[in-house]
Amino acid sequence: MDPIWLDNYPPGVPTGYVVDPDETLIDAMEATFAAWPGNRAFANMGHSLTFAETDRLSRQFAAYLQRDLKLMQGDRVAIMLPNLLQYPVAMLGCLRAGMVVVNVNPMYTPRELEHQLHDAGAKAIVIYSGSAHVLEEVLEHTDIAHILVSNVGDLLPLPMRVLANFVVRFVKRMVPAYSLPNAQSFRAILGTPVGDYVRPDNIIGKDVAILQYTGGTTGLSKGAMLSHSNLLANTRQVNSWFGALDVPGEEIIITALPLYHVYALTVNCFAYFVKGGLNMLITDPRDTAAMVKEMGKWPFTAMTGVNTLFQSLARHPDIAKVDFSHLKVASAGGMAVQEATAREWVEVTGTQIIEGYGLSETSPVITTNPLDLPEFNGCVGLPLPGTDVSIRNDDGNEVPPGEAGELYVKGPQVMLGYWNNPEATSKVTSTDGYFRTGDMATIDERGYLKIVDRKKDMIIVSGFKVYPNEIENIVTQHPDILEAACVGVPGDDPGEEDVKLFVVIREGADISPQSVRDYCKENMTAYKVPGAIEFVDHLPKSNVGKVLRRELRGQ
Repeated sequence: MDPIWLDNYPPGVPTGYVVDPDETLIDAMEATFAAWPGNRAFANMGHSLTFAETDRLSRQFAAYLQRDLKLMQGDRVAIMLPNLLQYPVAMLGCLRAGMVVVNVNPMYTPRELEHQLHDAGAKAIVIYSGSAHVLEEVLEHTDIAHILVSNVGDLLPLPMRVLANFVVRFVKRMVPAYSLPNAQSFRAILGTPVGDYVRPDNIIGKDVAILQYTGGTTGLSKGAMLSHSNLLANTRQVNSWFGALDVPGEEIIITALPLYHVYALTVNCFAYFVKGGLNMLITDPRDTAAMVKEMGKWPFTAMTGVNTLFQSLARHPDIAKVDFSHLKVASAGGMAVQEATAREWVEVTGTQIIEGYGLSETSPVITTNPLDLPEFNGCVGLPLPGTDVSIRNDDGNEVPPGEAGELYVKGPQVMLGYWNNPEATSKVTSTDGYFRTGDMATIDERGYLKIVDRKKDMIIVSGFKVYPNEIENIVTQHPDILEAACVGVPGDDPGEEDVKLFVVIREGADISPQSVRDYCKENMTAYKVPGAIEFVDHLPKSNVGKVLRRELRGQ
């Protein structure tokens, strides 16, 4: 019997997906370079790179990794860059050299960066100069042997390059002082002759392409091993779903979400790249005014975002100046889209937000709504072609439509497993080979999925996942703190959450909520820092000593 969702597939969308085990991302990118050499591939800060230029620069970088750094196939190379032209050049170059890309958030604290670099065993890093001071603090505790520092304007022409670097460093003061004596300039090494590049001839689809780190309830992030086949499959699954509206070689997508996040990496970068489209990179989407101004310069046909991004854009006073007449797809993920946001967005743009669902471990897209969605439905849509989902109870048995259970997934986009962590891999793999998402969901009689609860106590802050155990683990290392627990509380905007921390201090300790917050700022990324801190005499616990977060939320 066919799954119930197949009867509701949009016309023309295939119901299955067949993986070619020999095909790699290298094959896909080289075919794209050959097909669209004169088209613009990436644009940022008023400058663009054609596919031919991206081909040349990524070949140069691949050759440098192979010849000058003597890195081998399978070696891990960390990329710690925001959305700049340098990111696709470095990422594609690493893949072309047969190496594994380790995506790193440029906002990481020293503790977070050290864990990820150490866990991945990365031998080289391409890092934004504004993050270099963080690397300096932890470098001796990692395997990093080669450091390539990139300034914001590295791939901009003169005089734009000099002006951009000057403003960022001396006007906005966004580049703290650092000392990395053996670091090299990313821009300088792009002079490597392309003739020395050697295309790896023994890479196959199941080889790891990306290590995408995801949060864990133990407080330590885990590296999801995404293979060439995983990422290619999800790229083509997405393109087959949205293909009815695409005109190859003519699409322009606004890429405001960071490319180091797998959502933008697959849905924006890879999906639009392989069909000759242009990725318009937004470096700082938090500057809504600047983003709105940039959007006004382009006849863009697609964009992705999270609820808060669409919300801030829809409410900006200058959004009426943006021409949305070319917009065909506004895709949302990362967090639940609120009905009010969807309503405001369609009033401003005339286009429905198409909500989907996915995880880092699934490359990432699992489900999405049809393009002809008449109105916001609160669902995350139907499974992509070749994707099978199952809603199961605590005993692992499938539940009937309409009943909530844990969402299980099987498909060509599901990761190989967690890097060097077979125990964690086994915990999320069912006996029949499905990936256990840990998210509670329902499926209706048409096959539409709805996420009804977040993964246990996970908190979503501006689309980013925050895990209470990680926060508590860091906070309780403070010498004056005895116990701590954090929960998600409603934020200022509808549907948004903030982190609230409950703290039990040691007897006689002389600390304040502000000093605890300052401690958090020093040890975790900004979006994880608790917005509210409350000192309490004790934490509610079960009879076995487990902290009852649900009671804290009730307060």
